[in-house]
Amino acid sequence: MSQDSLPNPPRREFLLRASGAGFGYLALTGLLSSLARAASAAELNALNPLAPKRPPNPARAKRIIFLFMEGAMSSVDLFEYKPELWRRDGKPGPGGGTITASKFKFKQYSDSGAWFSELLPNIATHADDLCFLRGLYTDTPAHPQAVVQLHTGSANATLTRPSMGAWLLYGLGTENQDLPGYITINPPVSFGGATNYGNAFLPAYYQGTAINDNGIMPNIAAATSRDLERQQIDLIQDINREVAASPGAPDAVEGVIKSYELGFRMQASVPALLDISKEPQHVLDAYGVKPGLEGSFARQCLMARRLSEAGVRFVEIRQPGWDHHSNLHNGLIEESRRIDQPTSALLTDLKQRGLLDETLVLFGSEFGRLPTAQGADGRDHNITGYAMFLAGAGVRKGFSYGNTDEIGMAAVEGRMHISDLHATLLGLMGIDHERLTYRYAGRDFRLTNVSGVVQRQVFA
Repeated sequence: MSQDSLPNPPRREFLLRASGAGFGYLALTGLLSSLARAASAAELNALNPLAPKRPPNPARAKRIIFLFMEGAMSSVDLFEYKPELWRRDGKPGPGGGTITASKFKFKQYSDSGAWFSELLPNIATHADDLCFLRGLYTDTPAHPQAVVQLHTGSANATLTRPSMGAWLLYGLGTENQDLPGYITINPPVSFGGATNYGNAFLPAYYQGTAINDNGIMPNIAAATSRDLERQQIDLIQDINREVAASPGAPDAVEGVIKSYELGFRMQASVPALLDISKEPQHVLDAYGVKPGLEGSFARQCLMARRLSEAGVRFVEIRQPGWDHHSNLHNGLIEESRRIDQPTSALLTDLKQRGLLDETLVLFGSEFGRLPTAQGADGRDHNITGYAMFLAGAGVRKGFSYGNTDEIGMAAVEGRMHISDLHATLLGLMGIDHERLTYRYAGRDFRLTNVSGVVQRQVFA
């Protein structure tokens, strides 16, 4: 059938049909509904909202890699050495429960003298590059709310907020226009699901792009030849632009145009970038890449390095399995074995390539675990005091900020709420968290809501 004989459906109907043809990674209907809810005409009509932007303040880091240990790691068994736990082992703890010492041996590493348990021997070799945040606390002991709060700044389920990656992309754009600026690998399925990498009321092009742990991005494969697909997109974009120029046209059409173009470019760039089989064998071995679950986190870490090196602004990796209400001893051995070598290899690889000087790595969980026992072999949730660590661009090396009490129950020094963590991360990226706002429903929203203090003590 010639082009002249093609039926001529209404433009909007044609666009809806076209959204299933394989030349965009976001459905048109989803884009229109998401964009129409919030975005202003000025933002949607900007030439390129994803273009890299100069941060308003001096930036210490260009990008972030977040290694998210979902389920709540037990800091007192991994990198929070508390001698008082051994001295008071078996005695009643504050507020009930029995104080329980770690079953693992600890020792100090490197010039910084940071303590690590025997479970993390590889990460421990980077002690002099790490910046520990030891006085963290959060608001809720429930995983779904705490995970969402860590990612979006709010545990309030009645109003979905943009994720921190979406805020970062909104504030700074992305360095590579052929790739999404925000990618989440093996993203959360439960505990808030897509909310953790969503755009909420920000325009849809700021949402995170999901990739599974094998490096597969859904709906990215072309449905036809690249030349024919280019012709299809050109036809649709011509129609889109006609719609955009017509009186009373929805502002959201500009966002659709940008998303289709990015989807087309991604088809050429993303599969090759995520194909880690092209890496030298010594690199694969360093990360511990192997088939199956044992090598899953290693593959993710290597993909994160490749994505960051290519200019992706925010990459998150999720490693579940840390919710040890029981089977604490064997569970920690198992999970630590999966993440220790790959995390260490990622830090080494970034450093050798000169990327660690401009990339900020965040490692941690939604909250911690208590120093008291739960059952025969477990620990319950602890929201009053726990630790994460940073590495790389902009932070003090071999440094610890804050502390919990003598048994690791509650933060007593350098206390940092989740909003303080968010403010600090944005500050390291050159963004004033109080000025990074978006007007929605008559109010200026921000990642840190109405709180958040930048902890400049951790800045290099």
